[in-house]
Amino acid sequence: MPRGGFSWALRLVGPVLLLIVIVRMPDRGALLRVLASAEFWPLFGAVALNAVNLGLKVERWRLLLRSQGRTYSVGRAWVAYLSSSYVGMLTPGRVGDALRAQYLRHDLGVSYSEGLASVVMDRVCDLYVLAAFVVVGVYRFSAVVVGELAWIAWVGLFATVLAPLSLLVPGIAEAVVRRVYARALGSGMEAGGLAKFLEALRGLVRRPLAAAGAMTAAAFLVNYAQGFLLARALHLTISFFDMVCLMAIASLLGLIPISVSGVGVREVLFALVFPALGYGVEAGVGLGLLIFAAMYLAPIAAGFVSFQMAPPPSGPPGE
Repeated sequence: MPRGGFSWALRLVGPVLLLIVIVRMPDRGALLRVLASAEFWPLFGAVALNAVNLGLKVERWRLLLRSQGRTYSVGRAWVAYLSSSYVGMLTPGRVGDALRAQYLRHDLGVSYSEGLASVVMDRVCDLYVLAAFVVVGVYRFSAVVVGELAWIAWVGLFATVLAPLSLLVPGIAEAVVRRVYARALGSGMEAGGLAKFLEALRGLVRRPLAAAGAMTAAAFLVNYAQGFLLARALHLTISFFDMVCLMAIASLLGLIPISVSGVGVREVLFALVFPALGYGVEAGVGLGLLIFAAMYLAPIAAGFVSFQMAPPPSGPPGE
């Protein structure tokens, strides 16, 4: 099987797990009743908060670019972020991230190396803030997240924390990142690009990461507020703290490349945890599906429009 075909096949594992959970429900009609009971205004509020969440992420990226001495207009930053996120959510690997670097090269004349460094640091901010929330989440649900699931969660957590550090260690970074960097840019990898990428990335460590981290934490809290509103839309009285813990663990497990946008992984986790919260499996699966619809499909739709109106610029690779 071609490499791309295998990646796509692997991403079907999550949806298959979701299907198995639904098939094994004693009353599958209960899932439909849960979804049909959703109230409009909390659902509308959750969808509307996508703009706040994305706005914080766009401004964080612009902050990182300013620390490199680059000023990117708000409008073009939104176009680049939405379009690349749309591609990234629907494709294996990090194709979307590479597209952001392409927008930067076209709009600002930034080299792929420097542009990709800003995108990677943008991702690193997400990973470290998520890791902090996950520690709290795994501790909160330690009675439920046990066995293999706990092992996967802790291994994923340590990998999330340790992997980015390899980018900062001379020698190790070059060996580890070379293949990933080449895969991201393909034939567009300029001469000496890896060294320039690592230099630009390490330069960002000495710049305003505290502000970027604060914006990242705010974006995650908005994300969790969306989940809280969606739970309320389904008449679930889950506390905001529990929603934070649940969604943090789901986000970590969603990094495993066995689904698209966490579909299946999130619902299976909720199906396991919800009985401990006093709700049925159908409530957990229903909330997981509503989160996907409100917090992933809506941005995907916006990204699709952005992608059609301003597709990624093409041009000869290199600096």
